[in-house]
Amino acid sequence: MKIGTWNVNGIRAREAQVGEFIAREGPDVVCLQEIKAPPSKVPPSLCELEGYWCLWHGETAYSGVALLVRKAIAPERPAFVHPPFDLETRIATCELGGVTVASIYVPNGGKDLAAKLRFLEAMERFAADAQASGRRLVLCGDLNVARTDLDVHPKERKAGAIGQLPEERALFERILSRGLVDVGRALDPANEGLFTWWAPWRNLRQRNIGWRIDYVLASASLAASATRCRVLADFGTSDHAPVVAEFPVAASPAGAANGASAAS
Repeated sequence: MKIGTWNVNGIRAREAQVGEFIAREGPDVVCLQEIKAPPSKVPPSLCELEGYWCLWHGETAYSGVALLVRKAIAPERPAFVHPPFDLETRIATCELGGVTVASIYVPNGGKDLAAKLRFLEAMERFAADAQASGRRLVLCGDLNVARTDLDVHPKERKAGAIGQLPEERALFERILSRGLVDVGRALDPANEGLFTWWAPWRNLRQRNIGWRIDYVLASASLAASATRCRVLADFGTSDHAPVVAEFPVAASPAGAANGASAAS
């Protein structure tokens, strides 16, 4: 199973690039964040993408996530779900072959740090519930936390910066403690230039002066089998790069995850 995750920073601005990304990589599951559009305003070429079951969960000009599942691994439309802590169209999940896959866009926290911390706490409870019930997880997306200083270029490390705060990092580690593994770092533990986001000025992306805030977190049994987790640092015009992880496991629909059924 190949899973791609990407904060597109506006699905309408990145319509052609999303199509190119899917055509080039052929992911079984696509997780998108910050689509900034309700379903009615998603470009027609993507809204019901050929060969995929699609969920678009967003609002005009703000936030939003998407989940696209290849029909080859899910002959029937999977049950897309929003867990109870969904806030501002920031999380959607589906279950494939006993694996719950989530597309997640954690609040930035710049305007409301408390809301961000509450969201991360809810993610930790979600992961704990899955661990207790034996469900395997793959949590994908823009988690808006640089896990350690290694995940921030030295020129961008700032004491007190949102995204690098001790309390944010502590919550991140609590989430991981619920049987999850940071797949990208597990496969590339010492890479000091492994970043997924670059501020859009002073050629920071070209100079690779960035942060790693986009992740694939997987249950340990899945993570142990992961063969690749790549950052496509040179692809697209979003300020984030896509991340693509590959697991040598088959996937098929196996019912919905816990939560309310998705309506959008």
